[in-house]
Amino acid sequence: MNKAELYKRYPLSSILLYNSMTIIHFIIGSWFLLYLDFILGKTSIVIALLYLLFSIIEMYIVMPLKVCNNCVYYRLENGLCISGLNILSKRLAKKGDPSDFPKRAIGAFCPNNLYVFSLVFPILCGVIILIFNFSLFLFMLEIILFSMLTIRFFIIFPRLACIHCLSKFVCPQAGQMGVREK
Repeated sequence: MNKAELYKRYPLSSILLYNSMTIIHFIIGSWFLLYLDFILGKTSIVIALLYLLFSIIEMYIVMPLKVCNNCVYYRLENGLCISGLNILSKRLAKKGDPSDFPKRAIGAFCPNNLYVFSLVFPILCGVIILIFNFSLFLFMLEIILFSMLTIRFFIIFPRLACIHCLSKFVCPQAGQMGVREK
């Protein structure tokens, strides 16, 4: 069996897919949270905007500052990771320690957990929304968000991203997905 090619530079199509899925998830999630208005009234607008702000900051500021600067792609000349955040990290953060890269998944409020929270939060709130305010439209939003999360974790990460990543031998998620030996 052939081993997966490790990418020094991910194809532009992979980067666009990864980031568009991320941004679309955050936007739909924020939009979905507006439907908490039956409980929270106009406060649902604040919740939706705070969620969107939190998610974008977590993904596009915290990750480059706390995770990407410790990644091998930060150090690679002309390297480009699946998210492209190594380029942003070089502009925002000083070079970190590669031995700190696995720490991205340590602690309750680690960057990885916050990232997963940003993806799961609107889905969990969606259950509440559907229980108290069911409509076919809202059900479809829940299905879309859940499908995007499922595609991310079962297709994009293991088949498109992590399997080709140069960091897969030290990344805790790559180990959990079993892609290190592929």
